[in-house]
Amino acid sequence: MSENQHTSSERGMEKYFFRASAADFKKIPGSPIAYWVSTKLRDAFEKFSRFSDYSDTRIGLITGDNNYYIRQWNEVSFSRIGFDFSRDQAKASGKKWFPQSKGGDFRRWFGNNNTVLNWSNDGHELQTRLHESGERTLAHNFNLDRIFEQGITWTKISSGTFAARYQPNGFLFNDASANAFPLKSESTWFLLGLLSSKIPVEILKAMNPTLNFLPGNIAGLPISPAIVQDPLILQNVKRAIQLSKTDWDSTESAWDFGRPPLLHADYRQPTLKASYLSLRTHWHEMTLDMQRLEEENNRIFIDAYGLRDELTPEVPLNEITLTCNPHYRYGGDKSEEELEAMLLADTMRELVSYAVGCMLGRYSLDKPGLILANQGETLADYLAQVPDPSFPADDDNVIPVLDGDWFADDITLRFRQFLRVAFGDEHYDENLAFIEQALNVKGKRNYSLRDYFLSEFYADHVKRYKKRPIYWLFSSPKGSFNALIYMHRYRPDTVSVVLKYLRDYREKLTTEKERQASVSINPATSQGDKTRALKDVDRLAKVLAELEDYERDVLYPKATEQIAIDLDDGVKVNYLKFGAALKKIAGLDAKEED
Repeated sequence: MSENQHTSSERGMEKYFFRASAADFKKIPGSPIAYWVSTKLRDAFEKFSRFSDYSDTRIGLITGDNNYYIRQWNEVSFSRIGFDFSRDQAKASGKKWFPQSKGGDFRRWFGNNNTVLNWSNDGHELQTRLHESGERTLAHNFNLDRIFEQGITWTKISSGTFAARYQPNGFLFNDASANAFPLKSESTWFLLGLLSSKIPVEILKAMNPTLNFLPGNIAGLPISPAIVQDPLILQNVKRAIQLSKTDWDSTESAWDFGRPPLLHADYRQPTLKASYLSLRTHWHEMTLDMQRLEEENNRIFIDAYGLRDELTPEVPLNEITLTCNPHYRYGGDKSEEELEAMLLADTMRELVSYAVGCMLGRYSLDKPGLILANQGETLADYLAQVPDPSFPADDDNVIPVLDGDWFADDITLRFRQFLRVAFGDEHYDENLAFIEQALNVKGKRNYSLRDYFLSEFYADHVKRYKKRPIYWLFSSPKGSFNALIYMHRYRPDTVSVVLKYLRDYREKLTTEKERQASVSINPATSQGDKTRALKDVDRLAKVLAELEDYERDVLYPKATEQIAIDLDDGVKVNYLKFGAALKKIAGLDAKEED
């Protein structure tokens, strides 16, 4: 090899060559061999104070039995959940369930507040229940000096992205998350600003290449003194939290959900389509506002750490973690047209879900927020809160989901009534067509709202409530009979009410079968109509046989059992008590959490 060739080869390798001393590595907590870390970043560890100088960081509670101690908040009686309490207030309240942070999806600023923890009597059972060995308590990492305090939380295990969120007072925290508790409450905002910037990921790559974001890693982050008193950070962080909380509270996932944004007066237009476009414009502006805030936040921190030559402040749309932002919500390489179609479809699904909630009394068009959300509540409890409802709740807590308007309270018929009340009569046909077109994401021919209720609604509900549905679907083996109930209104005689619907439906089908049989033998009937009638007779005979078997073998025995449920046991326990009477949910009967 010639000298020139050798030099050229060396030049080509220069960009892969790093030079760092052992002393440089020692500047980084744990002394990892992170040879790619820049001089400025390594010097930050030497020059600046640590995150731990401003905040206490903690790993979360390990219960030893999540199936027993943790619930989705929707599963239990709302009145048994204690919100915004201090530890002493929680103990004195007599409540059983309290909010907890439990990691969750990649989301910044606010959210992922889905679960509650059994901390009855100051967590006495959790703190004293012994492991099966009898040698230690089953649970550990209680963090009793930090529970219920305001702080910052993040998901401990990550695939490479880091997202911190504000945690208000009143929360416990689980092992899937980790938490920081600022030593001074006013430090919360600049610490959250730092953790939501591009700085931590760069530093954490050096401290812990596995990118499991442990409390010790966060505690070792260097803190530039330039950021501690910056008023712009305070302003931007509080605005970002506000935007994220507004976004989080706009869906049924949130305990502070009031009503769907489509029903807010700010976006109401003469038609549902125009209302959606108004709301969509607002969502777009929210997303851009958050993007501006995050990029400004990045600029502040990049400048404070002297990393302008190494990092850029830009944040791509798919990292703006708002549910109303389709680039984040759906991701991937989808086109703008596909993203918009998905967002529209989900917005209509959410409207339908809310409408069903109004049918069953969980919500009301006349009052925001939860109405019936406690075990065994009745129509009388509903009317005490909404004395003169514009769209009343169902009186017997059973909504038929059938292939026609066989009952006055059939789900499709009742949704049409909801649509008229919520958006008026004038544009009713146009509004209904808009919903049906939005829901028909697969472009099926002759697709209708009834098709959605029969084939997709319950799967969407199960997904929305993370396999812990609060509306339960009684369903015959082939789905010829379906009836929806609300578990919070369930009583031991509810299955008997469903049974009555089934028997009434069988009678109606028997009458229709006899009518079709008469058509098939009527001399005045055309041959084509006779053929169709005979097919209907055959189809109805098969349906009636299915329903007879379902009644005899499944529904009647369950009705006679007068099954009692306890919402504290959660959906997983209660749903399975009804066996084949209810629509099967894949994975619900698994021994461990999904």
